[in-house]
Amino acid sequence: MQESRRYYYKGNPLKQLRAFCAVARNGKMSAAADELYLSQSAISLQVKALEQELETVLFERRGPHIQLTPEGRRLLEMAQPLVEGMDSLNQRFRTEVTGDPGSGEVVIAAGESTIIYILPELVARFRERYPKIHVQLRNVTGRDGLAMIRDDQVDFAVGSMLDVPADIRYTALYSFDPALILPLGHELADKPDIQLEDIAPFGLILPPRRLTTWRMVDRVFQQQRIPYNVVLEVGGWEVIKRYVELGFGISIVTSICLREGDRLVARNMSRFFPRRTYGIVRRRGRHLPPAARAFLQEIQETPLSRADAQAGHSSR
Repeated sequence: MQESRRYYYKGNPLKQLRAFCAVARNGKMSAAADELYLSQSAISLQVKALEQELETVLFERRGPHIQLTPEGRRLLEMAQPLVEGMDSLNQRFRTEVTGDPGSGEVVIAAGESTIIYILPELVARFRERYPKIHVQLRNVTGRDGLAMIRDDQVDFAVGSMLDVPADIRYTALYSFDPALILPLGHELADKPDIQLEDIAPFGLILPPRRLTTWRMVDRVFQQQRIPYNVVLEVGGWEVIKRYVELGFGISIVTSICLREGDRLVARNMSRFFPRRTYGIVRRRGRHLPPAARAFLQEIQETPLSRADAQAGHSSR
């Protein structure tokens, strides 16, 4: 008879663990029974069956109160997250699968320039619309971002791409002009028609070679067979702008990074360099949870105030 009872409860491990956690929380069989809307005898049978299954004693009985044994405390650490997870599964399923974006989390990979110049406006609008959705921004380089997308460590990335791998989907949303930036008083500052040949003799300050901007600049000069000189490689447009202001060299940047307070001369270079697009980078076939889909919708519906910016001004 005892063996058949053990077999009967063996098929209900969740019921056993739920009863065990309730008793551990309340310290009394009667209180656990009230919490779970069961009889005290049913709770007692569930706990005894679990002890038989694990071949250990989980509680020490001391009058009307019971305490966990060391084995019981260890099991509680393991079982409580499982029970809580199963009990909340229904709500989580409705939230994450059936399309309710009222809560949840979205994890986005992006480079430093995207985080500084593009995402603040988008995140602000998204947080205003969905205050209960937690947003995580992962500051990564392009290669690291692709690796995180492929490993599903992030929902998607926001950034710029030149070459799109076959397993990646890139949707361009925003476009910005390329700009030549010069320090104030530079000899090219007042030249009306700057050519690539005019830029080549001066030292360029560019981002590291692994990044999109360096590859784009190199590709254009190589296609035109014009030699050029990189005097400094440094990450971050704000740093590049500062070094140009100080006279270390000149640079090709994307116009979204230009501000009215910059002490620079900026000239539009869209005749020679392609416009820089920014958009959504996703793994093909990746199913996104509602929170991530809601953010993508916000991106697609929000025109950036600096999108389609034109370079060609001096800031002093």
